[in-house]
Amino acid sequence: MAIYNIYCDESCHLERDDSNAMVLGAIWCPKDKVRSVHKEIKAIRLRHELSPHTEIKWNKVSPSKVGFYLDLVDYFFGAPDLHFRALVIPNKRVLNHQAFSSDHNTWYYKMVFNLLKVIFDSSNRFHIYLDQKDTQSAERIRKLHEVLAHNIYDFDRNIVERVESVQSKEVGILQLGDLLMGAVGQANRNLSQRSDAKNSIIERIRRRSGKSLTKSTLQREDKVNIFIWQGSGADEQ
Repeated sequence: MAIYNIYCDESCHLERDDSNAMVLGAIWCPKDKVRSVHKEIKAIRLRHELSPHTEIKWNKVSPSKVGFYLDLVDYFFGAPDLHFRALVIPNKRVLNHQAFSSDHNTWYYKMVFNLLKVIFDSSNRFHIYLDQKDTQSAERIRKLHEVLAHNIYDFDRNIVERVESVQSKEVGILQLGDLLMGAVGQANRNLSQRSDAKNSIIERIRRRSGKSLTKSTLQREDKVNIFIWQGSGADEQ
């Protein structure tokens, strides 16, 4: 059984914040390829005369670093072991949790399962790493591991072996996932005032993937997989 590392992140996931659209993202590769991926990401930083510790982040995209970020996008598409999936909720403000006797946290865990369920298979094992957001991470991780395992009848945790939190500033693959997720999120927020640098990254991803980023792909799509969630109620799958 091969082991895959899945790195997950989220954007505008809180029930009440400044954005209608919410995005969950996952980037994954075989565990035995993680070291080489981080080595390549470090090489791209050095090629652009940046510190090997420069954080990759969608919110830090700027005209002066656009070449660096475009090279990262091209690296992702040229790396056969790297894969990305995003789940987009276009308007979380229409959710009606009470109508389904639910709450935002419960619905959130179901959305994470929807994000990951097409990645899992019983012939492999999976280690999941979440960007640490706050001091409540331990309970959140325990609950998520329980939900993910139980939903695929993995009661002995033979498939979803591990769910842990990590600091994104220390994990280059997770940062690369943030870049891709940020581009998908912005494409779906239809913002009228995007920066030219961010526009160029979105268009590069569209061109390299052949996807609009605003429509669901086939579920079996392997490189860039997008799911636009259109549930009319909080608990629709």
